[in-house]
Amino acid sequence: MGLLGGLALFLFGMDQMTRGLRLVAGARMRSFLSRLTTNPLKGAFAGAVTTAVIQSSSVTTVLVIGFVAAGLMTLSQAIGVIMGANVGTTITAQIVAFKVTQYALVLVAGGFAWQLFRRERRSAFYGLMVMGLGLLFFGMELMSEATRPLRDFAPFIEFMRRMDQPLLGIVAGAVVTAAVQSSSATTVMVIVLAGQGYISLEAGIYLVFGSNLGTCVTALLGAIGKPRTALQAAVAHVVFNLVGVALWFAFVPQLGELVRWLSPVHAELEGTARLAAETPRQIANAHTVFNLSNAVLMVGFTGPLAWLVRKLVRDREEDARMLGEVRYLDDFYLGNASTALDLTRLELSRLGAGTLRVLHGALPKILYGSREDLEELRRQDDDIDALHGAIVSYLGRLSQRDLTAGEARRLREYLAAANHFESIGDMVETDLCEAGAERLRLGVAISAGTAEQLGELHRRVCWSVDAVVRALVDGNAAAAGEVVGAKAEINRLADQANDHLVRRLGAQEPDRMKVFRIESDLIENLKRIYYFAKRIARVIETEPAAATAEPEPVPLET
Repeated sequence: MGLLGGLALFLFGMDQMTRGLRLVAGARMRSFLSRLTTNPLKGAFAGAVTTAVIQSSSVTTVLVIGFVAAGLMTLSQAIGVIMGANVGTTITAQIVAFKVTQYALVLVAGGFAWQLFRRERRSAFYGLMVMGLGLLFFGMELMSEATRPLRDFAPFIEFMRRMDQPLLGIVAGAVVTAAVQSSSATTVMVIVLAGQGYISLEAGIYLVFGSNLGTCVTALLGAIGKPRTALQAAVAHVVFNLVGVALWFAFVPQLGELVRWLSPVHAELEGTARLAAETPRQIANAHTVFNLSNAVLMVGFTGPLAWLVRKLVRDREEDARMLGEVRYLDDFYLGNASTALDLTRLELSRLGAGTLRVLHGALPKILYGSREDLEELRRQDDDIDALHGAIVSYLGRLSQRDLTAGEARRLREYLAAANHFESIGDMVETDLCEAGAERLRLGVAISAGTAEQLGELHRRVCWSVDAVVRALVDGNAAAAGEVVGAKAEINRLADQANDHLVRRLGAQEPDRMKVFRIESDLIENLKRIYYFAKRIARVIETEPAAATAEPEPVPLET
């Protein structure tokens, strides 16, 4: 019970520490990862540093999966980060081997006091991080204390001696890791047992090999039913770790000799006491050497590894997906708000592209189309409404999570942008289509000169929507600024069209005043559509710069 309780505290402490760190520094970690992935070596370094800080390779992997899904990182770049994450997770083992657990309760008390007396919400999360780290250490100490009596239990000692058998040790490590869902927890337990003198160095190495494979099982299970990119990243993790274990399997004796040479020696001790004093540091060093050497050996092969993964897990055909169907949003990413918002941005770009397609084809149908053409315009708006509803619902679920101030602001801005795109679609469906229906009821025609004036204004309004969609994809504040700055030109074109209508008031045509009202309404509605585009541009102007990666092209016109 002590072992299980200590393990539970260890995992809970790790979860709380990661949660606090994400809320305090999530955006900075995201920026750090996105900047340092221009080549595999930098990516591996970024993955190692990020994982060393947050003490969880799983969290790093989820971040990376989200980047790939959002088009902010290629699969080969992601593989480099995953390689580095394997190195970063060895820091946990090194901390345990240094026996810092005696300070656990000091950290728990200090972190709790910080949370209790700091009223500012962001500042309180620092206390959560410190308390989580203390609980992590305290869980290690409980596991160590709980296993002390086992040194006199003969069946347990005999079982642990059998871990020297390679396949048994690897399978045991993999099964335990799959059960507790954390390779760090398995490694900690191995080092704790080694600190009691139960495990030899070779047995510890085989168990560490098994933990590396077991964490792949966790990744695969977690990717079931998730986006294709999640499965590809999980498979890349599996292939990388399998190759690493296969490379070292025949050289465990040599690895053992190397880490004995690297690690401190306690020649003054004998027997179990010496084993207990030396083996924890040796296993921690073996864990580091194993993962570091694998990353160094394979970091130059991220491209071929990505090619192999794509052959094993082929991308689904996404282009045939209808506008009203969600492409990017997935509840899998709700646990990481920055990634979920990146994916929302891409879904917003699809909503904008669909809105633009409807707007592009609207004016000819309003001026010259039949009732069937107008009904088709109204049906196209149904897809816009469906995708808008999905985005709003997703942002609503995301708003229930712990968000930083910056993430909450982005969420509100994206919600506003979605509403503005939907308002443009509604204007096409109602106001513009109503003008076309009124033309058909009266049986009148719009003159060629008026159609030309309306066409100039319509083209410039379409440009403004096109520009904000592209600016949304690229995170381009300068392009958004051009849309905001186009207000004077839009007003000039609208005034020019209105002047033309005034000059035609005296034309000898039937129902001239009724036609004038239809034409005036069209001008006013096109101006209103521009104002919605300008509001979206204002949102983009306040957005932080997007991560530097090649965005997925969005089809704006068909």
